[in-house]
Amino acid sequence: MNAARPPVAADWRRMAPGDTAAVVALADRVHPTFHEDEAVFRDRLVLFPDGSLVLPAPGGGLAAYAIAYPVRRFAPPPLDTVLGRLPQDADALYIHDVAVAPEWRGRGLAEPAIARLLALSEPFGAAVLVSVYGTPPFWARHGFRPVEDAALAPKLASYGEDAVFMQRETMKET
Repeated sequence: MNAARPPVAADWRRMAPGDTAAVVALADRVHPTFHEDEAVFRDRLVLFPDGSLVLPAPGGGLAAYAIAYPVRRFAPPPLDTVLGRLPQDADALYIHDVAVAPEWRGRGLAEPAIARLLALSEPFGAAVLVSVYGTPPFWARHGFRPVEDAALAPKLASYGEDAVFMQRETMKET
């Protein structure tokens, strides 16, 4: 347990270009079987900066990060893929990842970031994600429901055997 002042949920901020190395370091700790190159995180930051968030840790580094960006609803990108551009016909916000360092879990630190990302999803009418590591119950508490569609299986292959595509309908702005 870190004896320093714990990060405060309100301390989430937009990711800066200088944060991407720390995001990769945390991602590699949290997702050791799903490495993604720093170029992937730089790409997301450039393409959709509002959906790239970090939570600084006391004494340096990051306690958490969150990444989301517009996509076509049933077309999650493969892991470790640089997109280069966002689809013009995006109809959902894809929550790529919300990751909290193990030593900071259980404190509700992810909740404000998830709320910010869900607010970004409103113009699209939906938020989608791929749940891994048995986290569907966590995402269900945020209104996400599994989507059962065999056509999604090839798109989920890079996420592992336990991957579950989930969707949350939102109010679309008019």
